[in-house]
Amino acid sequence: MTNTVGTPVTSLCTHTLTSLHYRDANLVDDLVGQKTFTEVMLMQILNRKPRGVDLRITDAVLIVLMEHGLTPSAITTRLIYMSAPENLQGAVAAGLMAVGSSFVGTMENCSLLLDRIAAASDPKAEAMTIALDHKNLKKPVPGFGHHLHKPVDPRAYKLLDLARAEPELSGEKIRALEHLSAAVDAAAGRAITINATGAVAALLGEIGVATRVMRGFAVISRAAGLVAHIVEEQTSPSGRFIWDTIEHAIPFDGAANRAENE
Repeated sequence: MTNTVGTPVTSLCTHTLTSLHYRDANLVDDLVGQKTFTEVMLMQILNRKPRGVDLRITDAVLIVLMEHGLTPSAITTRLIYMSAPENLQGAVAAGLMAVGSSFVGTMENCSLLLDRIAAASDPKAEAMTIALDHKNLKKPVPGFGHHLHKPVDPRAYKLLDLARAEPELSGEKIRALEHLSAAVDAAAGRAITINATGAVAALLGEIGVATRVMRGFAVISRAAGLVAHIVEEQTSPSGRFIWDTIEHAIPFDGAANRAENE
């Protein structure tokens, strides 16, 4: 329940001189050595005891979102670490700023569409409306297509197979994604892959993660991946190479350059 009046309160953590509690659990007696990081994370975020299926789905999602090579977030982290090696947390934070509506964090955009489809009286018609609207606007549908993985994004279909094997899940958000996938293919006149964040949107929705919270899971996961990039940068630096490559690959096009070449 949201507290809208009166003095603000928190139910996340409290402490005394001799103890510390996460919600109603004693950190030392109930959590440390008893629970995994994923269990405690979900307890804190969802405010309930996570089920086995919640843990399995979340672990799979976190693994999938952790890494995708030298993407904008990783490049940013490496360059900032090169510039300020005393500030590891700043380099990770800089990379996390790239978790957004174009890369890594697109599950939020997709989940908004899945919510619409799941709530519609005619989910298939709603999915087709969404697909045609995006086509008319010449905009990609969030959660679909990938510039590196073709003809399919293997991560997405692995995640969906894992979720379909879980009888405790309702399947509502997975069905919404399937309706949207069929509509996207029909509107495009060809098969368009569901990408990893499209599958993540459906899976996190299945375990009750609110749409506006989903991008936080990308932040948590990618932070671990960016720490790994810093470790590699410490032992095999690439920041200077990236800088030099860009400086030579993008020439200056000003008056001085034109005069020199005349």
